[in-house]
Amino acid sequence: MCLADFPPFGGTSPLSLPKPKSSSAALVTGASSGIGSETARLLAERGYALVLVARRKDRLTARADELAEQYGVRAETIAADLSKPTPRGKIPGQIEQLGLEVEVLINNAGFATGGEPFHKADPERELEQVRVDVEAVVALTSAFLPAMVERGRGAILNVASTAAMQPIPYSAGYSAAKAYVLAFSEAIHQEVRGRGVTVTALAPGPVDTDFWQIAGWEVQGGKSFERAVPGTLITPQQAARAGIQGLERGERVVVPGLPIRAAMLASRYIPHAVKLPALERFMRPNR
Repeated sequence: MCLADFPPFGGTSPLSLPKPKSSSAALVTGASSGIGSETARLLAERGYALVLVARRKDRLTARADELAEQYGVRAETIAADLSKPTPRGKIPGQIEQLGLEVEVLINNAGFATGGEPFHKADPERELEQVRVDVEAVVALTSAFLPAMVERGRGAILNVASTAAMQPIPYSAGYSAAKAYVLAFSEAIHQEVRGRGVTVTALAPGPVDTDFWQIAGWEVQGGKSFERAVPGTLITPQQAARAGIQGLERGERVVVPGLPIRAAMLASRYIPHAVKLPALERFMRPNR
């Protein structure tokens, strides 16, 4: 048995991404940079029309124009703050007005709080994290999955994290939010199995983006979080490629990179009573 076959890092069904059509589109959230931007590129390369969603309109428009020119696909943009129910709720209607059906959904948008014990954290920022990392995933999946099941065709990629696989002190809210995304994705993967729709959770370890720089978090040793564990850092391109390939294979969970996948597999056999104190020492802010 190889690591890719060992739960929770396996589970496949005989599916592939639905073929692109003139009336169908791939919706990608958090598409202006990082994993979302690279995932949009891979989908454009495969011929999908795109609907790109993010808050930063200028960067979003520039990326859409670039992909449309390079790959000859239709690329639409929706500037929206996914933490707010009103703009988020308008997205399905906006896509319908464009004359498109969402057959591929990439729930990538997210951010992390961290670097402080929870009792010192900004309550509003913690709640905003839940709205973007959890609420938006549930809302958009609820909006587009029923039609996929009815058509018997569709694919959803929810970006979780290896942080989902254990509680993380000083990142309690983020690890809990991603644990929700992981469990949610795995459960729905099984529910729709055999209905022509696949749901995959992408759970990368550290990725070389501005994600943790925005969080402003340094762990023991003075290193930023994503660079604290040697040999585990991957690029956004690698993460995006693993996610799309996982969708094409109908996988339940994808953990890119052998070192982090092996570490997550090994960690399953370490009791929380042993693991949590060690994680707390490692993750303690460098202040």
